[in-house]
Amino acid sequence: MPKPPSSSKSKKKPKAKPKSSFSFFKAFLIAIVVFILVIFGIVWSSLFKAYPVEGKKQLLVISSGDTYSRFIDRLAKENNVNFPIVLKLYQKFMIHDTMKAGVYEITQGMTVRQVMDMLSDADNAQMNRVLVIEGTTFSQLIQNLRKDSNVTNTLLDLPQSELLKQLDIPYTHPEGLFAPDTYFFAKGETDKKILTDLYRRQMKSLDEAWAKKAPNLPYKDKYEALIMASIIEKETSLDSELQQVSGVFVRRLKIGMRLQTDPTVIYGMGDNYKGNITRNDLRTPTAYNTYTINGLPPTPIALPSKKAIEAAMHPDDAKNIYFVATGNGGHKFTASLEDHNRAVQEYLTVLRSKKKQGE
Repeated sequence: MPKPPSSSKSKKKPKAKPKSSFSFFKAFLIAIVVFILVIFGIVWSSLFKAYPVEGKKQLLVISSGDTYSRFIDRLAKENNVNFPIVLKLYQKFMIHDTMKAGVYEITQGMTVRQVMDMLSDADNAQMNRVLVIEGTTFSQLIQNLRKDSNVTNTLLDLPQSELLKQLDIPYTHPEGLFAPDTYFFAKGETDKKILTDLYRRQMKSLDEAWAKKAPNLPYKDKYEALIMASIIEKETSLDSELQQVSGVFVRRLKIGMRLQTDPTVIYGMGDNYKGNITRNDLRTPTAYNTYTINGLPPTPIALPSKKAIEAAMHPDDAKNIYFVATGNGGHKFTASLEDHNRAVQEYLTVLRSKKKQGE
């Protein structure tokens, strides 16, 4: 049967209804919630992430001068936090103090935020850090211990002879007898315990190096080697030069040439040293002025490191008997006076050039 003809007027499709304001508000709320969740996730993965601990607990050393910024950057570099900016903002607005030097015990399960909070209070430190820098003197060591509120003073104010007696040390002079290094002691530890540990450490290094020393050294005993080590320590800050400096001084001793080393002059001047050595100072005799005395001074002139002690026992086998600073770091070593004088002129030229550039 044929279909009826369709109407000339087609049915119109209904127009789409405009979205209601409620739909927009709903989408806005969802966006806000998602944003909050993202921010929460970022904050959680930074502040509330577990601080990395090897084992159940470990010690965290904060040195004098360390800052939260460097601490946070280090965590980020080691991939222990994902958003360091969050930690820095937390520190800026929530921690109203600086990071305090000390040794802190971090236990497994502590969050990064908890660790950051703990580091702002030195009372949280479990141990006291005692830094003894190589090349410093015994007098400087005593002054630093006196100033350390975490060290119990029982003998620091005694005369040196009485102090050595209390420590049961069989030497008449304390210089050089205590090993420079970074140590950690319980808060309130006595100066006697600290100095005893430093002394035993130095004697162990000296005994071990003496037992393995090179042949034909010009030392009467290991104490003279310790004296030499202290001079080497004061003459160069470069580990690569320790044996070279040792070689120069050992060869001078063997041929009867005076050591002529400025650090011994400075030590002998004591409080009279004001930062510069004059020609008159070099000519003024003291027990330590190696420009006027033959051989070694009577005692060490500083606290030498283990590396300096080993260098004193193992000088290089070159022929150099002179050295002078280059002016650009390090020294130039020479075997003849002619070459030495040339090296001195080169050094003076460098100094004049630097002075001119600074004007």
